This record gives sequence, structure tokens and C-alpha cells, in this order.
Amino acid sequence: MDFGIFDHLDRNDLPLSEFYESRLMLIAAYERAGFYAYHVAEHHSTPLGMAPSPSVFLAAVAQRTRRLRFGPMVYALPLHHPLRLIEEICMVDQLSGGRLEIGFGRGSSPAEVRFYGQDPAQAQEIYNEARALIIQGLTQETLTFHGKYFSFKDIPMELRPLQKPHPPMWYGVHSVEAAERAARQGMNMISLDSARDSRSYNDKFREIWRSLHDDKPTPKLGVSRFIIVAESDKEALTLARRAYPIWHRHFYDLFHRLGGKPAHPRPAEFDKMMDLGQAVAGNAATVRQFLQTEIDDSAANYLVGQFAFGDLTLTESLRTVELFKREVMPRLNAAGE
Repeated sequence: MDFGIFDHLDRNDLPLSEFYESRLMLIAAYERAGFYAYHVAEHHSTPLGMAPSPSVFLAAVAQRTRRLRFGPMVYALPLHHPLRLIEEICMVDQLSGGRLEIGFGRGSSPAEVRFYGQDPAQAQEIYNEARALIIQGLTQETLTFHGKYFSFKDIPMELRPLQKPHPPMWYGVHSVEAAERAARQGMNMISLDSARDSRSYNDKFREIWRSLHDDKPTPKLGVSRFIIVAESDKEALTLARRAYPIWHRHFYDLFHRLGGKPAHPRPAEFDKMMDLGQAVAGNAATVRQFLQTEIDDSAANYLVGQFAFGDLTLTESLRTVELFKREVMPRLNAAGE
């Protein structure tokens, strides 16, 4: 059973330079705790995400760590020029000694897509074309591509990724159809949805994967949960109930400013998140029992924790990581083990 981290990098009250330094210190602690990978979201013009350029932030992560793998979850492809992104992927993979994991998506916020002059209605088409183009650019010495949105002829691919043929790829899923796409494209995936929904995604992925790649190991099929561990349930819940509403306000910031609703809404109270099975706060035994049930019910083989959100301090998040490492991780098993 491998463990990962998902991070929106949502803003708190620290000056931004201190915020970045604090988060880099926490990421170093993730490495010491033995996590497999750190996944960071991409968002723009919102307090939900202080890494609008994932590559820049991950280049800093590369210099603060030696073993931890990391990557965007996801690069919002309609917001990137594919040639530029190919070069950034190659640079970060080389700078990190081949530890980059790359997630691709169309962008979850229509407003953010519009900020960059793109039509949200075309985002899926742009994603499909850009993804194919980027994979071609990462694996060929010369890039020639003619599509609806991008067209290139005989572009030298001077930079190459260290990992061959390219870094592992990831997809965020909210439907069975998305899981099927991930399986057909050979991508790892992460779901933020309920265990029941995630189970349907993982079952479909495995069905497609066995039909196409039965001789290869199953990729990582992850579920992500908000997690706080403390000495007592009461202490953990106090932290969660304080911090989560701030994250939630950030999550809805652009929708409150500009109108509309998120495609995948989240309740305003942490307790309701727990009722949905998408969050847990408690002592080690409480958290361990909850997470093992989530793993079993979702059929996941990769557990992703969101340990830093809202106004949680570095000290508070470090305490969760320490307790999780010592008292939770060693006793969790992948589904079926």
C-alpha cells in the first residue's frame, strides 16, 4: 500500500514567501515519513491555489527532497501552450533526477479557463488534442502535429525527460467514463468522491486494464481524503472544524465572485464531509479504522491524504504527519490484502 499527498496550496494568513517556505518544510516531512508522492493542484486568481504554475513550485520541491516523487494534479491543459509545457516537464524531470509524475486535465473551473481566453465548452477537445501532442513531443526527436487547435511542423525537441518514454501519468476522475479513459490511456488515477463511487471507477478501470494490459501491473488507483490526526478525537475535530470552513470559502471564492456552481460541490461543514466519507479527524485508532474501511470499500491501492488546508499551522500539520506515520500507515493494507 502506497500513500500520497494532495495539496491545493490554499492561502492562509502568512506572507506569501513564508507560506511557501512553510509548505516546503512540510513537504520535506512528507518525504521523511515515507510517502510515495506529493500531488499539487493548479488554480488561478483564487485563494484556493497558490501554485498557479505547478512547474515553478515543483522545481523548488525537487531541490528540497531526494526520494519523494511529485507532480501536478493536474496541469490544466487548456491554460498551457503545449510546447512550453513539454519543455517544463523535461526540465523538472531532469532537475529532480527522474521523480516527476504528471497529471493532465481540462481544468475544473470554467472561470479560470475563461481568464486565459479559452471557451470552457472547448476545454475537453483542447485537453484531448494537447495531451496527444505533449506525449508525442516527449517521445520524439522532432514534433510535427496538425490538429484543430494546434499545428506544428518539424519542431526540434531539444529537451527530453529523464524517465523513458515519459514520466508516469495521472488523471483525476469523477465518473466511470473518466476511469475507462484513464485505463485505456495507461494512466494512474485519483478520485475525491465517495467510496461507493470510487469503487465503480476502480472496478471499471481494472476491467479495461485486464482486457488491454493483463501482463502489466495495475497502476495506482487512489482515493483522496481530508485527514487530521491528533491525540484525541476531540482535539482533531476542533482543528478540522476550525480549518475546513476556510478551505471551503477558498473553494467557492470564484463562484461567489462570478456566479455559477462547481461541478463537484463540497458541503460547508467538516462533519458533513465525514458523513460523506470524504474526511476524517480523530485519534490514530479512529483514523485508521475509517481509512481501512474506505480502502476496502473503494478497492483502492493508493491512499492520498490532504493534511494541510485552511488555517492549519505548520506545527499542526507536522503533528498529523508524525502520528499518521507512526500509528496509521503501518497498519493499513491495500484492498484485498
